[in-house]
Amino acid sequence: MTLLVKNGTVVGPSGTFVADVLVDQEKIVALTAPGLTQDADTVIDASGKYVIPGGIDAHTHMELPFGGTAASDTFETGTAAAAWGGTTTIIDFSVQRTGESVFDGLAAWHAKAEGNCHIDYAFHQILGGVDADALKAMDTLVNDEGITSFKLFMAYPGVFYSDDGQILRAMQKARDNGAMIMMHAENGPAIDVLVAQALERGETDPIYHGITRPAALETEATSRAISLAEVARDTPLYIVHLSASGALAKVAEARDAGRNVFAETCPQYLYLTLEDQLGAPGFEGAKWVCSTPLRSKHESHGRDLWRGLKTNDLSIVSTDHCPFCFKDQKELGVGDFSKIPNGIGGVEHRVDLLYQGVVDKKISLERWVETISTTPARMFGLYPRKGAIAVGSDADIVVYDPDGTTRISVDTHHMNMDHSAYEGYEIAGKVDTVISRGTVLLQDGKYHGKPGHGRFLKRDLSSYLV
Repeated sequence: MTLLVKNGTVVGPSGTFVADVLVDQEKIVALTAPGLTQDADTVIDASGKYVIPGGIDAHTHMELPFGGTAASDTFETGTAAAAWGGTTTIIDFSVQRTGESVFDGLAAWHAKAEGNCHIDYAFHQILGGVDADALKAMDTLVNDEGITSFKLFMAYPGVFYSDDGQILRAMQKARDNGAMIMMHAENGPAIDVLVAQALERGETDPIYHGITRPAALETEATSRAISLAEVARDTPLYIVHLSASGALAKVAEARDAGRNVFAETCPQYLYLTLEDQLGAPGFEGAKWVCSTPLRSKHESHGRDLWRGLKTNDLSIVSTDHCPFCFKDQKELGVGDFSKIPNGIGGVEHRVDLLYQGVVDKKISLERWVETISTTPARMFGLYPRKGAIAVGSDADIVVYDPDGTTRISVDTHHMNMDHSAYEGYEIAGKVDTVISRGTVLLQDGKYHGKPGHGRFLKRDLSSYLV
């Protein structure tokens, strides 16, 4: 079957141009001047609209067990919601906790995802215990499984935490096999002290989740991770969900020195704040408990993050999508903020929320496409198969209507959540059509996707290193 997307403005990192995009089977086979290609089995008129590569959310947690419960989106519901929002690939995290087998964790994640995904998917590997077996497994995953990035935690002692020696050993192994180390950079042991002291004082409301995870401890951990990566012969390092100005300054300093240091941020840190969301009346703030936490609106974090996106000190916007319902899940922390499951749902809204940054002149149109698609593909070994409107690339295409409007609400979203972190937000743009490997998933407000369409992607090494 052939498909033609005609008369649209194709947007990529290097600029825009009006073109027709011809798809045969699952691949883009031609980009031509408008009108040169006439015949196709399906024709989509994109006049007045942007044609962009499908979004790649490089940080999601479908069905993640956490705090006595599990993220409320399955791979089926979460990938369908992603497709509604213009994302055609996710990279989720298979999980090894302290004392568990890396391969058992990977097998469990394959079982969760296989046959259930509406869009293509890949895995990073969480290492919750860096020992001899885990270090050996890193080579196998890179060489045989197409998993070329490993996430370590400086937080959550007893569950995911790695000490500096373990981190250094994993970084040395990654340097040898070419993998990327992803880092949750917060000083977990210090945070645990602050949490215990807050609870002893009777400070139990959700806002104390943010207060006991201060920006200084994110900055310190980020600096320490960068130093360890330097000692490990400049191992590629990717800081996840960066939220604090000080941490961003450490990343920028390393990048200015030519180091292989990269970072992502998330929409919640660009739009939401400690006071307005975590500090909502009563227990309402639990809806926005996530780690790293939302930061104070009285400081410059949000402004600095937008500037970091503009300057490429922040390379990617992912969601850290880890949704929990308010009822029966977030409520596990009533009377004790430390028991609130950590996570915000946003996989459906990332493309729109970042487009609002274009409308508000915080980033350019080209930078929008870079941060939501092209750079994630390059960073994590999927380019040029993904992340580009180019001959030979997978036909993952989003037609985006700049004249449309999107109103975000629990009443209209497709994530398996009983609330929305962005309730009432209006976006000056709208996802019009979503195509995954040549198959139309969304058109004219009607969803045509189905579970099982999505395929597991074995990834190459990063093509983004300096």
